[in-house]
Amino acid sequence: MKLFPGKIGLLAFLIVLLLMPLGHALMVLNEHFLGKNKLIGAFIIGLIGLAMLIIGILKERKAVLATILGLLGGVLVWTGWIEFSFVWIAEKLNIPNLQENGEVVTKAEYLVMMSSLGLLLTFILLFMFTQNRCTFFNWFKLIFRLNGSLKLTEKQNKPLAMITFIETIMILWSFYLVLLLVYDKDIAGDRHPATYVVAFGSLFWSIYLFLKLVKFKNLDYAIRYAIPTVIIFWNFIEVLGRWDTFKEIWIHPTEHWIPNLIFLLMLAFFIAYYMIENKKKEEKKRIEKLQTKGFQ
Repeated sequence: MKLFPGKIGLLAFLIVLLLMPLGHALMVLNEHFLGKNKLIGAFIIGLIGLAMLIIGILKERKAVLATILGLLGGVLVWTGWIEFSFVWIAEKLNIPNLQENGEVVTKAEYLVMMSSLGLLLTFILLFMFTQNRCTFFNWFKLIFRLNGSLKLTEKQNKPLAMITFIETIMILWSFYLVLLLVYDKDIAGDRHPATYVVAFGSLFWSIYLFLKLVKFKNLDYAIRYAIPTVIIFWNFIEVLGRWDTFKEIWIHPTEHWIPNLIFLLMLAFFIAYYMIENKKKEEKKRIEKLQTKGFQ
């Protein structure tokens, strides 16, 4: 069964989408099974992510593999090293969870994460005033005439694993803070009009991006484009969960292990399926190239 071009964007969307609940489930499972040793588990999770990134860098000539390894590495480093660093500080300083009506609405580590806003804005300035291929930043550069005289050329090598890795972490970080800020009652609140704007604005924005995504023919580029598409869409899912419109089974993986296992198996299947098809496609191109040389 061949993968036809019209479905490549959908496949990329599904690969990134499945990683969102699985990332949450991994964090919860690490805390559940390791308990007091969860920070050791978190370090190992991040270390595996780093190993994936390094392998991706070493496999730069294989664009699809490098991109997927950069994505997986980014999710694991975010979950293991970044999120659990906030868990560590929250526990070290005995910061309580935010509760309403006796229920936890925001865990302590996410309250600590809000303090990273200034650091995030500093990193955004780095991308805003340096040359890169990010469509979002380049749009702002065009509007505010920040492009300058230097431009990247197609001949320059693109470190795909690192690009995907950094993109994943930056976008996750950015939209975590967007949600945390609008949830804060001193700023807005989870039932404030601003939260509705973020939720439904994210939904419509992600639909617009998805309609562009499904036109892509190259999976490596499709996956890199799917990362913001999915994470922006996930804002809508997160807000719905905050409003208690459904139960987030990925934050209760021990209770709902079957659907979470299905998510994992689906992710493995989609990645393996395309890797096999992509290998066949590359082999076909290689044969055609050899045949063309033979006629010359």
